[in-house]
Amino acid sequence: MFVPAYSLVGDAAAPKLMMLLHGALGSGNNLRSLGTKLVQRRPEYRAALVDLRHHGASLGAPRPSTLRDCAEDLERLAEALSAPPHAIAGHSFGGKVGLMFASIFPGVLRQLWVLDSNPGAQTPGDDHEVLRVLSAVRRTATPAPSRQSLIEELMREGISAGTAQWLATNLRREGDAYVWNLEPEAIHELMLDYFAVDLWPVLEQPSDQIDFRMVVAERSDRWAPGNRARLEQLTQRPAVKLHVVPEAGHWLHVDNPAFLLELMSKELY
Repeated sequence: MFVPAYSLVGDAAAPKLMMLLHGALGSGNNLRSLGTKLVQRRPEYRAALVDLRHHGASLGAPRPSTLRDCAEDLERLAEALSAPPHAIAGHSFGGKVGLMFASIFPGVLRQLWVLDSNPGAQTPGDDHEVLRVLSAVRRTATPAPSRQSLIEELMREGISAGTAQWLATNLRREGDAYVWNLEPEAIHELMLDYFAVDLWPVLEQPSDQIDFRMVVAERSDRWAPGNRARLEQLTQRPAVKLHVVPEAGHWLHVDNPAFLLELMSKELY
């Protein structure tokens, strides 16, 4: 059975396990700074920086792949670590994986942090940022002679220099060439399921055993007004709390890491 790759930060003997889940086209390393600083402030926690299936070192998972598969991967990882996750924090795609985990494994989590992730079903157009970037990655020619050649190829596809350079952190060297530490076709399958699945019911009929923390970036482009209003209405329930990260776009852990760290370190159970 497939078990995702991970790296651990903090004291391996710490009694509480937290899993940190990256977004689409990322890896566990994206959240290393947040995880490292969190466990320094809250030493009762250790944090597993998970590479979700088809990302980073978690290549070769069986297909087709769904959000449910990603959540079941986390359950197998917990078994391998001999510790159920006390908390999960997931950004974007990873946030929805966390909601799926809460749905299919009731009674395991004590707290779930959903970092700028829309829980509902969506009908994205071809110009949706993730799909547009993923399409460009799928069209790249690999193995490539250098990182720079792939960066330039992505930029010719209309990807910004900053995004292209970030994507290049997902390259690994094989001999004299570079290949993706991603499985773009499988990630496309995951994204189709991500957009199709509606997980609002997890929040609208929440388990009283889980403390849900919905974190929205002040300048996020991922929330239509109706969805934001629906989320604010849920905060009337004691199990769901809403936090807004000021001066931050969707990449809130990059735009305002100090605020997010302070919030999570104070509010972790």
